[in-house]
Amino acid sequence: MSAFTRRNFIGTAAAAVGSFATLQKIAGADRSKSDPGPGSPPLDGQNPDSMWPPGTDSKSLVQNFKYPFSFANKRTYEGGWSREVTVRELPVSKTLAGVNMRLTAGGVRELHWHTSAEWAIMLYGTARITAIDADGKSFVADVKKNDLWFFPSGIPHSIQGLNPDGCEFMLVFDDGNFSESETVLLSDSMAHLPREVLSKNFGVGEQAFANLPKQELFIFQTDVPGRLEDDQKVAAGALGKSPTDFAFRTMEMPPTKQTKSGEVRIVDSRNFEVSTTAMALVTVHPGGLRELHWHPNADEWQYYISGKGRMTVVATGNKARTMDFQEGDVGYIEKTLLHYIENTGDTDLVFIEMFKADHYQDLSFSEWLAHTMAGSHTARAGDGSPEH
Repeated sequence: MSAFTRRNFIGTAAAAVGSFATLQKIAGADRSKSDPGPGSPPLDGQNPDSMWPPGTDSKSLVQNFKYPFSFANKRTYEGGWSREVTVRELPVSKTLAGVNMRLTAGGVRELHWHTSAEWAIMLYGTARITAIDADGKSFVADVKKNDLWFFPSGIPHSIQGLNPDGCEFMLVFDDGNFSESETVLLSDSMAHLPREVLSKNFGVGEQAFANLPKQELFIFQTDVPGRLEDDQKVAAGALGKSPTDFAFRTMEMPPTKQTKSGEVRIVDSRNFEVSTTAMALVTVHPGGLRELHWHPNADEWQYYISGKGRMTVVATGNKARTMDFQEGDVGYIEKTLLHYIENTGDTDLVFIEMFKADHYQDLSFSEWLAHTMAGSHTARAGDGSPEH
């Protein structure tokens, strides 16, 4: 029986969590808890646990572990836009960075490759992705909402929005310092090479390169592509199709764990072989709780897809902080730090947990205590001590 069937993973917010609300009410009754000066009511309303922290939070501050994508600057083009949250925006996020991208129907993220590995989840619409593997064989596939893809570093690829309304997706890169503006682009590469070199390399006259773009395209608008089968046939050429599947159909797998309070689907190298980035797609129903736990093998990068929630992170040095999250927010928890995620809204809370690791790993706080207490009882019984 797997670890995911032996414990709650997602449970109902019980007495211990309910006590947080009680503490908040007591704090709110304190007349010193007032803020008559200037403020931003919309932001304050989205961040009640930062405005008036629970009594269980420490007075010494834990490093900020939230950044909203709505604060990120968009790079806009005809054909789509892109925005990113990296270690520059969220300093605690040292191991992973996120890029949110939108492509219109026909909009293209031009041919490129990265020095970091690219993991992605589709958030909206449909797209066609292409790649060439290390043996020069082609991969072409269409992806829809909740589908994933993964391109190892150095693998050239492209993305194009399809009918009727293009797509939007979240990219996660295995380097907190990553920036989408520093990728290796086809247009940029060609513009920085002498035409005589291009002529020799491709075996054509220099005039063939007369109309090369003088600057990067990055995202551009063109026609919606034709049938997938036709593109696959053309791309295959003499070498044929790649045996590597760079895409994963998340919703075609059953939940890894499901309870009355929610479900989780875990995708890592054990069921998505090409990926070296692990993911859990978590749904927590209203009143539910992603149980107290920690991750021993990697930091956790989160993206909130829908709903409202709050998270407390217990750090070393007798410190803790609670923050609130809405759709579009990024959260980050350093390796081994204890935390939970509670659904504080009246709709499902859906988010992804990302890890720079080829396999998913976590430890349950309640399971640890249960095994520890059982072990201590056994030890006491074995040495003649009474059991309690």
